[in-house]
Amino acid sequence: MSIEPPTPANSSAADFSAEQKRYLEGFFAGIAAGGVSFGDLAPAPSVPSLASVPSLDDFTKEERIKRELHPFDAIEQLVMDARWNSKPEPESVFRYKWNGLFWLNPVKDGYMCRLRIPGGVVKSYQLREIAAIASELTTGYIQITTRNNFQIRLIEPKNCPEVLRRIQGCGLHSKGAGADNIRNITMNPCAGYDPHELIDVRPLVNELATLIISSKEFYDLPRKFNIAYDGGGLISAVEDTNDIGASAVKIGDEVYFRIALGGVTGHQTFASDWGVIVKPEQLNDVMVALLRVFIQFGDRTNRKKARFKYVIEDKGLDGVLTEVEKLLKFKLTRLAADSPTQEKRSFSQQGHSHVGTYPQKQEGLVYVGATVPVGQMTAKQLVRLADLADSYGSGEVRLTVWQNFIIPNVKTAYAATLAKSLKKLGFPCETSPLRNGFIACTGNKYCKFAASDTKGHAIAMMDYLDKRVKLDQPVNVHFTGCAHSCAQHFMGDIGLLGTKVKSESGEGYHVTVGGGFGENRKIGRQIFSGVAFESLGTTLEAMLKGYLKGRQGDESFHSYCNRHSVNELQVAFDSAA
Repeated sequence: MSIEPPTPANSSAADFSAEQKRYLEGFFAGIAAGGVSFGDLAPAPSVPSLASVPSLDDFTKEERIKRELHPFDAIEQLVMDARWNSKPEPESVFRYKWNGLFWLNPVKDGYMCRLRIPGGVVKSYQLREIAAIASELTTGYIQITTRNNFQIRLIEPKNCPEVLRRIQGCGLHSKGAGADNIRNITMNPCAGYDPHELIDVRPLVNELATLIISSKEFYDLPRKFNIAYDGGGLISAVEDTNDIGASAVKIGDEVYFRIALGGVTGHQTFASDWGVIVKPEQLNDVMVALLRVFIQFGDRTNRKKARFKYVIEDKGLDGVLTEVEKLLKFKLTRLAADSPTQEKRSFSQQGHSHVGTYPQKQEGLVYVGATVPVGQMTAKQLVRLADLADSYGSGEVRLTVWQNFIIPNVKTAYAATLAKSLKKLGFPCETSPLRNGFIACTGNKYCKFAASDTKGHAIAMMDYLDKRVKLDQPVNVHFTGCAHSCAQHFMGDIGLLGTKVKSESGEGYHVTVGGGFGENRKIGRQIFSGVAFESLGTTLEAMLKGYLKGRQGDESFHSYCNRHSVNELQVAFDSAA
């Protein structure tokens, strides 16, 4: 069925056909869910006038594809493709992302499947099924993402329906894992166990995840959307890099959440403090209202301006607050910009406290964190990890945004034995200021956007630097293959952005330094351009040795870089100096 666009702005509302009215109702689904009626097409105070509604021709190609056939209704075509093991049509490539399937052509002829694992909490029986799916229906490799999640690849078209069925069969989801949807919700990986946390955010994460997965209104956003909860624990959720980041704060004896909005580090923007506090029992009501504001006001005519950040830039934080309160049954508590809301942390979230053995709030129990080199593991390793989680813990594993994992609920007496077994498996638990801080996106082995082999290069750099530089302070090194910045290179101590160069490999990196998050939030500054991979090792070695030589006391790499100018750093890091 074809849909005609609305009439021009100088026509009256009475000129709209019944079909056009149905189109507008679908377009403003988020507002309708908030109680606004479009029965007579009379604009309510919170609804844009019809003159401002763009015609269908003004929409992006992606928006038109969604309206020609809802992506979930494309499942029949997916099944037909599977029968003939056929490559997808261009429109199907976009629609299949609603089921978490990403066509990898021209790099590979096959799909990647991204899961949804709210908060990164996964059970041992689910790990075994993921491993079985990977070994029986894919290449056998599994990757931990920077949203405490799993990806599996390479899936032939004929196997896609079976992969989706088996993922759902073990209680997991891939629904809405890509494209214009709410991505996997992240949280502190030790929520419920961390003795430092102010509040256990698991119930909030699970409640919102259930709402999102089950509500059709949240599957037609203008663009992707990221949400993170931070309960104040030792391991950060890096919430200020998200479209919405909720951070627990303590005021007197009560715990509230402060909310930051509009983070997109790929656009060199951290989330801005909204200036309100919210009670835990009201937090998800506010989350849903913010999502509906994005659905209503997000730009569907320009993909580059379609993120929540641009709604905030257009309306301002106060304007967003006004729109949110129209959808709530209560008023938000505003704070002055300089309001003290929390005692100063007695610890820092900047280190690698996701690796090693740490006490839980439950007496006699610890959690053990292990390093997964660039987040990549095999199906056999995943099965063995499930066995260890059952034998030494409670059958649960927590994934982290640092592409590592944690096994909680381990009796203190068994921690050393577990750590030894994990190291033998290829996942060391020793704290390494260098190796523990490496993060890498998928890279050009499987991603058509990446300009370099980020995972392969990151592992090579770990091995190269570990033999030549001894650090006593943690350094985070982020490899990302393209400007989408899936590995968030701008917030790394050292950020590496893939680029094409004239060299034997043809692959290189732009180098930024001084990025950070949380109390050290900072967008890194570029100091070198187009460093070929062949000389990247010596460049990074010179940078780290220059830092060790010039730092003050036990100064961190982040602090060192941010008290020097770009020119000063270029001199200090010059391998010939």
